[in-house]
Amino acid sequence: MAEHTFRASAILFDMDGVLVNSKPAIERILQRWALVRGLDPAATLHFPHGQKTSDTIRAFAPHLNVAEEVAWLDAEEERDLEGITAIPGAAALLAQLHPTDWALVTSAGRDLAPRRLATAGLPLPATMVAGESVTRGKPAPEGYLLGAKLLGRRPDECVVLEDAPAGIEAGIAAGIRVIGVATTYPRSRLHGCAAIVNDLSEISTRREAQGFTLVLHTHE
Repeated sequence: MAEHTFRASAILFDMDGVLVNSKPAIERILQRWALVRGLDPAATLHFPHGQKTSDTIRAFAPHLNVAEEVAWLDAEEERDLEGITAIPGAAALLAQLHPTDWALVTSAGRDLAPRRLATAGLPLPATMVAGESVTRGKPAPEGYLLGAKLLGRRPDECVVLEDAPAGIEAGIAAGIRVIGVATTYPRSRLHGCAAIVNDLSEISTRREAQGFTLVLHTHE
C-alpha cells in the first residue's frame, strides 16, 4: 500500500460519484426521460457525468427545448431519491473537517444537492456552489474558482475531489490539485490527477496548526 500526502487548507468536493452514489437514480431517470421523449434509452448510458443538465441536453438532444427538459429532469431527480447512498468513507472524511474546511461544487441544482446529501445521511455544506451558481459549468473552472473564493482560500491552497473527466478538467483549469475518485470512470479516464483513490475510505486527514494534511492510503 502506498501513502501520499497533500497539504491543504480546504477541500472542494464534487457531489455525485464523490460523496454520493446516485448513479442508479440518474440512469433510471434519464432512461425514463428518453422513453417519454421518443429517444433511445440505451444512449443515455453513455451521457457524460459531472456536467450541467442543460449542457447534456444541448449536446444530445438539441432539437428539444432546453429549459423545459431541464425543468422536467430536475423535478424527477428531486422526487426520485431511491437507492442513493453515501460513497464509502464520505461520512468519516467529512466528520474530520470543520465546516469552513470544505465546500460542495456540484453541477446539480441547489435544491437537489441537499436532498441527495440528506438521503445519503451526509451533512449539508456551509458553502455550496450549485449548477445555477455559475454561467459556465464544468469543464469550465468557474465553479471551483468560486468555491475557493467563498471559502476565502487561494486555488493553490485547495484540493479538489472529482470522479468525472469534466470536473477534473475544471479543477486543473482553476489551478487546483485534483485527486481522482475512481467510482464512476476507470482510472484510465482520470487524466491529470495528482493521485487517484478507489473511494473516500482511502483518505484521512491530519490536523495541523494551519490547515491539514490529506493522507491517501492507495493500493497503487
